[in-house]
Amino acid sequence: MSEDVKFILDTAKEAMDNAIKHLEKQLVNIRAGKASPAMLGSVMVDYYGSQTPLSQVANVNTPDGRTITVQPWEKSMLQEIERGIAYANLGFNPMNNGETIIINVPPLTEERRLDLAKQAKAESEEAKISVRTGRKEAMNEVKRNEDISEDLKKNTEIEIQKITDSYVKKIDDIFETKEKEIMTI
Repeated sequence: MSEDVKFILDTAKEAMDNAIKHLEKQLVNIRAGKASPAMLGSVMVDYYGSQTPLSQVANVNTPDGRTITVQPWEKSMLQEIERGIAYANLGFNPMNNGETIIINVPPLTEERRLDLAKQAKAESEEAKISVRTGRKEAMNEVKRNEDISEDLKKNTEIEIQKITDSYVKKIDDIFETKEKEIMTI
């Protein structure tokens, strides 16, 4: 295998790996029945004038599957953290007991579960588009490269398609797992 072909294949795999990483990051933000600290991952807090991620001003824990607790490192931050959670518009109703913020995560309705499953499906379709874009760029690179023989071009195109198919299957598997997680009561 020539260096050019190896470079093209590595570049395609890297683009496809990035699509999978992005998909996994997006799916973490889609809530499935259980409480998780990741649910508050998008919350920003006004920390002495600058917007700071919640995780940098407090400990976020889940003592059970229905509760999230937020323990600020400074008690003076309680109001700001509550405001940040409300502003993030996550549908949570934080309660402040003077030392910690307690969030009861309501169970998902069937309709909400279906909406979340659709959202997860849309994210997986976006990832597939990214994978196919990586394939297209690699195929174009193979066609443009004049140092590669015709036989090697054909074999490389077949290899790129095999890689693409394996990544699309990975995305389908990731989606199926997430869908099962969302739909499980």
